[in-house]
Amino acid sequence: MSERLQVGLIGAGHFGRYHALKLAGAKRAKLIGLADANPERAKTVAWEAGCPVLGEDEILSRAQAVVIAAPAEFHYDLAARALRAGKHVLVEKPIAATLEQARALVALARETGLVLQVGHLERFSAAHGAVAKRMGKPLYIEAVRIAPFKVRGTDVSVILDLMIHDLDLILALTDSEVVSVDAVGAPVASLHDDIANARIRFANGAVATITASRISLKTERKMRIFSQTGYLTVDFSARKLTLVGRGIGVKLPGFEEFGVEQAGWQDHDALSAEHEAFFASCLDGAPVAVDAQAGKRALAAALMVSQSIAESRAVAEASGLIPKFS
Repeated sequence: MSERLQVGLIGAGHFGRYHALKLAGAKRAKLIGLADANPERAKTVAWEAGCPVLGEDEILSRAQAVVIAAPAEFHYDLAARALRAGKHVLVEKPIAATLEQARALVALARETGLVLQVGHLERFSAAHGAVAKRMGKPLYIEAVRIAPFKVRGTDVSVILDLMIHDLDLILALTDSEVVSVDAVGAPVASLHDDIANARIRFANGAVATITASRISLKTERKMRIFSQTGYLTVDFSARKLTLVGRGIGVKLPGFEEFGVEQAGWQDHDALSAEHEAFFASCLDGAPVAVDAQAGKRALAAALMVSQSIAESRAVAEASGLIPKFS
């Protein structure tokens, strides 16, 4: 239990910097060094974190585990190299750029017996714990995640940038396969889709409607969940939830069987919690909290949304509803 995991970081961009600073202060890990394609960026973040700048090969040689926070297009190559080198891996979401790559990483993690955790940070949030504790299997979920435009993250679509968070949460709550997706979206401020809406049907009969935008005037994150046992509404920004259900809370007038319960939660450091789960899997053999299979499942759903958007756009272009996008 006293062993410290020797961790290297590949990717010191906006979110990679947060990884570096958290790793530098971790009790169960030692940040042995970091690498980034931008030498000046690497030097700056390494100075902040108090670690040396190393090459990727040196990190793979010296580290026991690797955190990958490089752009999504490099996730597969870096994660595969690390696993083949015998290193445990925490790779940021999405797990890879394609489903074929994700499948290959699932197989490689299984073959090597190493930890491959995917950085779906919302799974480690206090909000997710509060929702999961109070809700049974959902029949219908409505999720909205909108934010003002930022250049960061526009190397991928809003589906892989923002919507994938809610896709992962909803997949965890429903625990069922996606059978159909009907989606629309559009690129507005970047070369990729910046707004998207998807209606998803699951094999168990559940349905989810998800809206994501990164060109809004304000930040809003809300979710409504309907089940046979009640109705739950969640405001993630205000850290509040309201549950209407049988035999709980304050009784509803004229509906004494049902009551209303309101609750909140204190935010905790989700990134540190994600790291601690990773360390526990590597050092103690604890189950991987968000494994490669979960990462593949979220990516598959995101790619289905993207494919449906492309099909919807083709129809709209053919009908003259919108101009052809080039």
